[in-house]
Amino acid sequence: MTPYRDSLHSETGPMQSPFHTAEHLYFLPVGGTAMATLAGLLKEQGHRVEGVDTRLYPPMSTLLEELGIPVRLGWKPEQIPEAARVIIGNAVPRSNPEVQRVLSRRQPFLSQAEAVSHYLLAEGRESLVVAGTHGKTTTTSLLAWIFEELGTDPTALVGGLLKWSRRSFRLGRGPWMIIEGDEYNTSFFDRGPKFLHYRARIFLLGPVEFDHADLYRDLDAVLTAFRAGTAQVPRHGTVIVNALSPAALEGVRDTSAQILKVGATPDCALRLGETVVERDSGITRTSVDWQGRQLKLRLPMPGRHNAENAAMALAGALVAELDPDGILDALSRFPGVARRMDTIGEASGILVVDDFAHHPTALVVTIAAARSRWPERRLVVAFEPRSLTAARREFQDRYVEALSEADVALVAPPFHRGRIATEDCLDRDRMAFELQNRGVQALMPHEDEDLVEALVPSLRPGDVVIGCSSGDFGAFHRRLLERLG
Repeated sequence: MTPYRDSLHSETGPMQSPFHTAEHLYFLPVGGTAMATLAGLLKEQGHRVEGVDTRLYPPMSTLLEELGIPVRLGWKPEQIPEAARVIIGNAVPRSNPEVQRVLSRRQPFLSQAEAVSHYLLAEGRESLVVAGTHGKTTTTSLLAWIFEELGTDPTALVGGLLKWSRRSFRLGRGPWMIIEGDEYNTSFFDRGPKFLHYRARIFLLGPVEFDHADLYRDLDAVLTAFRAGTAQVPRHGTVIVNALSPAALEGVRDTSAQILKVGATPDCALRLGETVVERDSGITRTSVDWQGRQLKLRLPMPGRHNAENAAMALAGALVAELDPDGILDALSRFPGVARRMDTIGEASGILVVDDFAHHPTALVVTIAAARSRWPERRLVVAFEPRSLTAARREFQDRYVEALSEADVALVAPPFHRGRIATEDCLDRDRMAFELQNRGVQALMPHEDEDLVEALVPSLRPGDVVIGCSSGDFGAFHRRLLERLG
């Protein structure tokens, strides 16, 4: 479906309706990261916001409560308010009973991405969009911090909680909006990626590889989406690409905008040097060459992948003409983003860490960063295949490769196992066999078994436990600390 610019939908088609005054907005559903974040932004903008969902969990449940946004639990079509607009997320199908009621009542509706365009970009902001398979949330957060610290008063929409504000958004009066650009589908009535609605002036494309097997058939289909996004950048705009990713370079081939490469080869405008991670502090240091000047980049996050994220953010801020020294100073003081190697606590000599990693490559870099941060401690990785893609057998061998770098690996039952045919779902028994052959203690709890109780007998003082999931993981980290305490 062709994206509509600043348009509204009804059952009979799009209608032009520029934003002028505060409106009553109903979010269907409201509990996901993108929807709750947008709900908060629009409430701060002065709109009356409420929503519905079937289940809420932290951190978005906490955010909605703090913002005073009313949420009704359970689909009840007869209780849909006479809102001026309904914002429909990609978590509900057309068959959803509340969606059906909205369509039958011919209420105007927008997707989450269209609402960003209509209510926020229509006010004249320039957009800086961060896309790619990995590193989007961290890079977007880095940029939000840089722009805020350097006094540009940005608006930001991020897929994670910013540690300095404990929110996933910021409403500013400045000319820039920094947006995490998701390649996942926009809604049941718009199957294209969300970033096609964001009208990027600067488009950052990080590492790209095959993901979202429930939506894209192969890597070329994923690349088609990114090519469409970069092709929308105007000639006077800039596409910044992580040249360390061959697929990312393929994703920018159709743009007419200036292309700025970030990488390690001589043709890169911003060239990365050797990366060093300090053991005691977890600080990552690297040198960067920019226009003949050697810049010293210092980031209080461990890992080569985070050095790449910081270099991409540095490039984005430089293209926006921010001061290089100010950018480097801001990066050295970055407070971080929740659920990215986030230390939750320690009990009985066991450190518990939370991370969002759920793609095989994300697991690889997370485990590598943990090894560099705690090289002398035993590493225990508990992984929940939360998404439809993570639960599918396409990535099974790569998950085994990633988890083979741990000392102990626990793989929880796939969250969506009921929605996937048995022959297509992860074969955890096979994974256990292959991991044990590689010298890894493998734990595969049964569906009715408590994950914490399954793991505790294998732990010993000095261990670092990293719980990896794209969801709340059933409060795994908190429950583990309570059990150990």
